[in-house]
Amino acid sequence: MESFLIKALQFIIALAFLVIIHEFGHYIFARIFGIKVDKFYMFFNPKFSLLRYNPRTNKIGLFVRQGDEENNTPDKAAVTFTIGKEHPAPSNGKTSWRDTIYGIGWVPLGGYCAINGMIDETNQKMSEEEKPWEFRTKPAWQRLLVMFGGVLFNFILAILIYAGIAANWGAKYIPFEVATEGFDFVPAAQKAGFRNGDIPLMADGVKLDAADGDYMLKMVEAKEVTMLRNGKDTVTIAIPKDFIFRLNDEKGFMAYRLPVYIDRLVPGEAAAKAGLLEGDHIVAVGDTPTPSYTELTPALVANAGKDVDLTVERDGNRVTVPVTPNEFGKLGFQLRPITDVYPPVTISYGFFESFPKGWEIGTSTLSNYVGSMKHVFSSEGAQSLGGFGTIGNMFPDRWNWLSFWEITAFLSVALAFMNIIPIPGLDGGHIMFLLWEVVTRRKVPENVLVAAQYVGMGFLLLLLLYANGNDIFRAFFK
Repeated sequence: MESFLIKALQFIIALAFLVIIHEFGHYIFARIFGIKVDKFYMFFNPKFSLLRYNPRTNKIGLFVRQGDEENNTPDKAAVTFTIGKEHPAPSNGKTSWRDTIYGIGWVPLGGYCAINGMIDETNQKMSEEEKPWEFRTKPAWQRLLVMFGGVLFNFILAILIYAGIAANWGAKYIPFEVATEGFDFVPAAQKAGFRNGDIPLMADGVKLDAADGDYMLKMVEAKEVTMLRNGKDTVTIAIPKDFIFRLNDEKGFMAYRLPVYIDRLVPGEAAAKAGLLEGDHIVAVGDTPTPSYTELTPALVANAGKDVDLTVERDGNRVTVPVTPNEFGKLGFQLRPITDVYPPVTISYGFFESFPKGWEIGTSTLSNYVGSMKHVFSSEGAQSLGGFGTIGNMFPDRWNWLSFWEITAFLSVALAFMNIIPIPGLDGGHIMFLLWEVVTRRKVPENVLVAAQYVGMGFLLLLLLYANGNDIFRAFFK
């Protein structure tokens, strides 16, 4: 339960941050061109708002129940307080940031920026008289920039986050050649021909490098991968066409194997009683070799409560140490971290160096994400679609700032790309109609925009239900 809450919290914080930045992209361009913005909300607020601020009256309302304009029913707030004097609208009709109602809704799944005079999910009705501050009265190129602002700001955000990661954490990796025990592979990868202990060499004839953060994606999407096996043999593995979908139910694809070095002993437990020492390298349990922790665990469990000999490397010599694992197959020691076993290469970036690195990672992430979209247009791809549960599961079950920012940056790239797809209801749908207007010099009729908006929103709702339905199906039936 605790891990679920931590994942959910990270997901909500990341989503709120990304939505605010996305909607601010629309907002800032609208304000630059003098377009009135009616509402700016973090999270959705059907019938109810947790918080609402009106800069004209300088009043903040808490737990606000939305009124009904048609029946002349006013909004009602449980608590209201004033933070300054009122600022009446200017008589010349000029708009400002004070014309916007800012708030926080109660459904933490998005947010919106309601732009005056624009047909979108917040407004499908237009008054007959056009006003100079309305979206629809502005030149097409200005409206185009307003609609593109959200996508632009999400991509800029991703670049800045990646730059911040580079400046703060740098880039750290373990070269393949020093990882003598190779990698562990998930069962789906082993069925495809990979073996625990294999070391990547090439994907489709191109050398793989641990410094390249995309090396696993290149392997998954290659036609064939060349691996080093047993430290001497070269093997070529043909990658199945549906390999990326076989990995959907797995936790990843491959990971460095962790050799069993004792980092710290637990006083009074089996390892300490047997005379094992910190720094010992366990290479076998009885007759079973243990090149990594993957083999150690089942070997100890198989000998739970029994006397067994451990083969240990100590000071360049091999010694045998008799031990008795407890009833759970535990000896009572902590493992040495992999970065203490294999010396990592660390690349540091200064403040100014971090921005080109952020651009490099951001553009590479976008390119890889766009390339992976081809898999969606297949039966396996459709079945692999996921909703909020899938996104939430991307976050670790323990709070880690590096992981949080890496995932948030990736989601920002994904959000930017998904919003540019030309589907009515998304930014890309509005951009599509505006480009049509730029080319033909004729506005798309409002009734067409309204109809397209309904169709697009219906499609997106069905897609949302389908994706989250996949999550539910996988959670309970797989």
